[in-house]
Amino acid sequence: MRPRHTRRRGTLTATAATLVALCAAQTLSVASAATAAPTPDRAAATAAHSRTATQAAVTSAQERAAKAVARSLGDAAWNKSLRAAALKSAEVPVTERATGSLKAQLAAADQDIVKAKGLSAKTGSLLRLRLGDASMRAALEAGTAPWVAAAVSDDDLTTVTAYDSQGVAHQLSADKAPTRPVYVIDVDGDKALAAGLDVMREEFNKAGVPSAGPGAVNTTSQSQAQIPAAKQPAGAAAAATAGYWSTKITAVHLNNDEEPWIKGGAEIYSLVSGFGLDGKVRVDPVTMPYIKDDGVVYRPNQLLVNWSSYKYNLADVVMMEEDGSTNYRDLAKAVAGILLTITDQGAYIPLVNAILDAIPDSWWTDDPDYVESWYTLAQQSKGTLYGARGNGYMTVEPYFVQQF
Repeated sequence: MRPRHTRRRGTLTATAATLVALCAAQTLSVASAATAAPTPDRAAATAAHSRTATQAAVTSAQERAAKAVARSLGDAAWNKSLRAAALKSAEVPVTERATGSLKAQLAAADQDIVKAKGLSAKTGSLLRLRLGDASMRAALEAGTAPWVAAAVSDDDLTTVTAYDSQGVAHQLSADKAPTRPVYVIDVDGDKALAAGLDVMREEFNKAGVPSAGPGAVNTTSQSQAQIPAAKQPAGAAAAATAGYWSTKITAVHLNNDEEPWIKGGAEIYSLVSGFGLDGKVRVDPVTMPYIKDDGVVYRPNQLLVNWSSYKYNLADVVMMEEDGSTNYRDLAKAVAGILLTITDQGAYIPLVNAILDAIPDSWWTDDPDYVESWYTLAQQSKGTLYGARGNGYMTVEPYFVQQF
């Protein structure tokens, strides 16, 4: 099951609360100077409205697709082909495999999902078909007629609606997987998230909040040259010519919890934030596609922070889970709207709470989920670091990326 997390922000820890207070004080002291920045309340309101509209559009598109696929199972040849594909692969690109009127219906649903999530039209097909639970495999192999259901993003779900080849709806328990095989129509979370983070970087940069991936090398010296050498972070000059220091994740673990069987793996990403070399707040989204289940220790050896892009030897990390109904463009605008009110005061300011406050309260029902946060990650940080809310840990180490 994917990790499930409480939506209420609440108190993180005593240490975190102190940092939050500092962040809030600093934010209030400089808010009046940010007259050119987008209004945070307006951005949050827009994102809240967008979230509701996006969730409705994505749910509707998946429901239409599920009904269309269910009716198509009346075709014996297609039924057999789809069964073989579902048994062979964890996810079947159903739109690409379909033909005729079914393909047209699924393509239309795909377009609605891409548009609702604020993604580029070049994203391509996102709809995927998968077997609802591994326990259904034997029945499907034995020839039991499968039903089809749309994936949902409600953690508090009690029933699941599945359709047979006649279009008849059947109510199933969300807590226990049925013995009958059920195909689940879902969104390719990894593909959507990768495209979504590209959109977020684009929107952050457009709004004046620098953003890049952790592997992006700061090859220009202009911003660094604007900062006196005495105030440049340790190793910044060397990084410009020989490589850069980074923080590498060697292990990550999220705590156990239960969710409805109809949900697939998690889509986890992190927002790494701090002050760039130009003194502006920056946010670097990092996708973590390998994290799929709770209670599992993953060892990705993934780069999390590129220190050549940061002025101070400190950064914050907010880990999120995307459940399928996020409009990435509006989320980025909401986050940027608040971060643009925070200016460099000559000392590091924690940004975790500012990022969480940028997410409208209406989003804290299921999507996006706040998973965990880490304050004051330093270039020298090494070993196991437990998150502020006690929901997981990361093991990290400094890593120098050498240029060829």
